[in-house]
Amino acid sequence: VEPLDWGNRTSPAGMTHPPVACLFDLDGLLLDTEPFHGRGWSEAAAQFGAELSHEQLLQLKGRRRNDCARQVDAWLPSPIGIDALLEVQQPIVRALLPQAPAMPGAEQLVQHCCDHGIKTALVTSSSREAVAFKTSHHPWVRSIKERIYGDDPQLVAGKPDPSPYLLAAKRLKVDPKACWAFEDSNAGMQSAVAAGCRVWVLSPGLETEPLTKNPCRIHSLEVVLNQLVNTNG
Repeated sequence: VEPLDWGNRTSPAGMTHPPVACLFDLDGLLLDTEPFHGRGWSEAAAQFGAELSHEQLLQLKGRRRNDCARQVDAWLPSPIGIDALLEVQQPIVRALLPQAPAMPGAEQLVQHCCDHGIKTALVTSSSREAVAFKTSHHPWVRSIKERIYGDDPQLVAGKPDPSPYLLAAKRLKVDPKACWAFEDSNAGMQSAVAAGCRVWVLSPGLETEPLTKNPCRIHSLEVVLNQLVNTNG
């Protein structure tokens, strides 16, 4: 892939110049956890008489746990309440998550940011406790010091609302338009775009779109890593 022309700094939303900050989603972006979350919701719903479709599971991606539970509960033939649903879903997911590997290129991309002075933040719908559990086998994630969790007391709304990315930019003291956001879900993409970020949407199995698009779907994080390496050396 040819490197972007970083010299053009007049394009909107940081389309062609290097980022001041990189804002990373976690599930399905840095760590390959989404299949386990989906399995948890599917198996929990099945115990209460609902078979979730692929399209329904896609609607849950990128959203906070309680928001997902409310949605799944509404899909049940007889809603049982989010607490009862989570009592079934959470043990299933927690048993599976330690198996989750890093997404290809994720560790290298985060390390590149650290090595070249690019600010970073984690912008996740997961709670603080859940992030600690999921990343326990991935010490490289600790280099991302700024964190926006789904249960952050200053967060007024979760994805797809722009609040998570606006809060991340505020804490990093940067303009959202100078940030690159990395997402894999529609809810996350909508959140980051609404905040004004340059957005890369990880979509394995699809062809990478022209890199001047915003949002831009990429088949691997290595696509963006290569762009930055070609720029920073």
